[in-house]
Amino acid sequence: MTFPSKVKIVEVGPRDGLQNEKETIPAEVKIALVDQLTQAGFANIEAASFVSPKWVPQMATSTEVMAAIQRKPGVIYSALVPNMKGLEAALAAGADEMVIFGAASEAFSQKNINCSIAESIERFRDVATLAKQEGKRLRGSISCVFGCPYQGEVGIDSVVDVLHRLRDLGCDEIDIADTIGVATPNKVHAVMQRLVQEFPIDRLSGHFHDTYGQALANIYASLEVGISIYHSSVAGLGGCPYAKGATGNVASEDVLYLMQGLGIETGIDLDKVVDAGQFISRHLGRKSASHAGNAIAAKRAAS
Repeated sequence: MTFPSKVKIVEVGPRDGLQNEKETIPAEVKIALVDQLTQAGFANIEAASFVSPKWVPQMATSTEVMAAIQRKPGVIYSALVPNMKGLEAALAAGADEMVIFGAASEAFSQKNINCSIAESIERFRDVATLAKQEGKRLRGSISCVFGCPYQGEVGIDSVVDVLHRLRDLGCDEIDIADTIGVATPNKVHAVMQRLVQEFPIDRLSGHFHDTYGQALANIYASLEVGISIYHSSVAGLGGCPYAKGATGNVASEDVLYLMQGLGIETGIDLDKVVDAGQFISRHLGRKSASHAGNAIAAKRAAS
């Protein structure tokens, strides 16, 4: 079995990880976190979300954050954009990549945004067109690929349909997301094997949540297929709204420790990511959700 020799890790903690936090996190803390992640060597950081502050109050400081971070040449700073208003704000803030999204589950789409999958993605047509005209990267994210809190199983044909729609909008990269963390390796392997026949393998990414403790196993299954882009969140930031008390995104430190053990190059300094994870965890007043991060921090403290 041949794994990719190098992978890209997209750090989503500053956006996907922090957006569900109840307590308002000051902009300067978010800026410091993004700067630490930049220094650690991430090539792609999801730093902001230009959604209505009414719906996601935690992201209200996105413009301020994007204006103050210490950008490093070659690093892609991404922003989630739900509509044209969000895109215009993201362009003004200098985001390098615009992220649009659609669910593979019809029930999820109807419950969350009151329209069909097809309608939800069609709404992004103007966003996609303008983003490309402005020379920006466009990333599409497919949620609920492996299961939905409302309908349960999600058929592979639904996933392929959304993948084709996002491809046709001009997405440079497409995320395959296990939004509620229910996937297991055999299912992941089968789904990824199908999807690489529909879209270039080097532009597909795995976005796994650790709700049931399967995220690293699912990443391993994706590596077996040849997927070389993964999303993770420093300190395992991000809860899962459908499973009380469950963790959300897989922790960056744990993914990096896995890659290090497999001899797969990431270009990221694990020790610096551990520092960033401990920094944000201290600010949030709780222990990091990263096993590797906590183990490395404890070992340092003991030496």
